[in-house]
Amino acid sequence: MDLSTLKPAEGSTKNGKRIGRGQGSGRGGTSTKGHKGAQSRSGYSRKKGFEGGQMPLQRRIPKGGFKNINRVELASINLDVLQRLAETKGLTVINHETMVANHLVGKREYYKILGRGVLTAKLEVSAHGFSETAKKAIEEKGGSTTLITIY
Repeated sequence: MDLSTLKPAEGSTKNGKRIGRGQGSGRGGTSTKGHKGAQSRSGYSRKKGFEGGQMPLQRRIPKGGFKNINRVELASINLDVLQRLAETKGLTVINHETMVANHLVGKREYYKILGRGVLTAKLEVSAHGFSETAKKAIEEKGGSTTLITIY
């Protein structure tokens, strides 16, 4: 056996169609592209979602939804987080600076105090929002709530 005599098995390979090589080849003229139309032209590429001229699905279905560009996103901080912060750091005043310093919110982030957990410390809390249960729990312990205006 010699490497120069190796050939693929009989019938395992086929020659490709030689398109556009004259009338005698049987595939000359329009070169299997039919007559006229976009697909016969050079540089043609079908757009994504094209359905042969029928109105495409993404244009048949109505638009929906609404994104409010003026929406204010509020981070939520619960009472149990404030209690843990007061115990570990020995704080009585919690404001935006202490929240940022303890990595609970970002410097430009707004936050709202929510009522999950038990509060035992007397705290002066400043926030951009309070739930009714949180405000009630803070004021029951003799603390105070101050609302920071967003705008």
